[in-house]
Amino acid sequence: MSEIVEQLHHRVAAARNDILTFFREIVAIPSMDSDTEEVGERVGEEMGRLAFDEVYVDAYGSIVGRIGDGDRVLLFDSHLDTVGIGDPAQWEWDPFEGKVEDGMLFGRGALDEKGSTPGMIYGMAIARDLGLLDGFSAYYFGNIEEACDGVACQAFHTWENVTPDFVVIGEPTKMNVYRGHKGRVELEVVCRGRSAHAASNFLGDNAIYKMLPLVQAIDRLDAELPTHEFLGQGRITVSRISSMAPSDNSVPDECRIFIDRRVTFGETKEGVIEAIAALVPEAQREDFEVCELVYDTPSHTGAVCVYEKYFPAWALEEDDPLVGAGKSTVKALWDRDGPAGKWDFSTNGNYWCGKVGIPSIGFGPGDEVFAHAVDEHVPLEDVVEATKFYALLPKMIGGRET
Repeated sequence: MSEIVEQLHHRVAAARNDILTFFREIVAIPSMDSDTEEVGERVGEEMGRLAFDEVYVDAYGSIVGRIGDGDRVLLFDSHLDTVGIGDPAQWEWDPFEGKVEDGMLFGRGALDEKGSTPGMIYGMAIARDLGLLDGFSAYYFGNIEEACDGVACQAFHTWENVTPDFVVIGEPTKMNVYRGHKGRVELEVVCRGRSAHAASNFLGDNAIYKMLPLVQAIDRLDAELPTHEFLGQGRITVSRISSMAPSDNSVPDECRIFIDRRVTFGETKEGVIEAIAALVPEAQREDFEVCELVYDTPSHTGAVCVYEKYFPAWALEEDDPLVGAGKSTVKALWDRDGPAGKWDFSTNGNYWCGKVGIPSIGFGPGDEVFAHAVDEHVPLEDVVEATKFYALLPKMIGGRET
């Protein structure tokens, strides 16, 4: 093992400039609003240059690369889309060209999540060259996630008929192994009233006013939600409110709220819906509806994959073999020990492990607390060093010849 690790250090050091050049080039390509076509082309070019066995765009629009044809399937998952930049005036530098300061690259998508892509791709190529992928079919899967985590995974898994044995998620983990996170249910509550002219508002039934007690009850509910010793406490947030009326001078006859409900272990989608419905006064329940949501927005290829907006909580046990392989990889490379962690936000793991039960871990450069912020940044050294983890992990998992 010490000889393999030494070879990895040497190979990654030799590829450092290429890794960082590639990284800055993909950060410089805007990929907001799920439009990953251009950045996917650039990523595909790099995989072609590194002589991947297969490079293609799947039906949903994800860029896919494969090395090896072993019977154990290892998939490296990294989303290439980013959130928007918000108010451009808040940025002190070009959010796509970024800036380098104190060894950090500041830019949109540098952390979330383009920072893991170079390491995954170069790590796979180096692992192949060193014989560390024997017995594996290894995939790089560059997808959309920000609009709906899991939808691209479902499309790839079901439409392309690829079922991984193991998944590595490249969301930021501060270069530690993560093994799960809370889930999420996205819901909309609709309240119906009766319209009237604002000058005669007493003739109407204001849907906004009827909704307000429910919003307040949801606020109080947050502190009462169950907790789990590893994943933490469930959370509930009203994140958007809207209304409809015939005009600005009318009593609104409809009000809608959007709810982000983070779920921990022991909670079900059905239980979440029932708890919210129970907050509505019984005399008004005919005027309220709790609506489950789906994602059905076409991808940049025009493909539609309908995805239920229920994202299950998931976690592997600390002694799971894949978690152990990840921790052993960290130990071999950097002589660090410690328990596996968790994300506070949601990832594609809600599909891979939460919905279809495929063992998944996370490993990526940077700290998630800077995701989506105007000071989003990632240590350049982490971007390079992560390559070693992705290259060595297959050896720690153990291949199996076909």
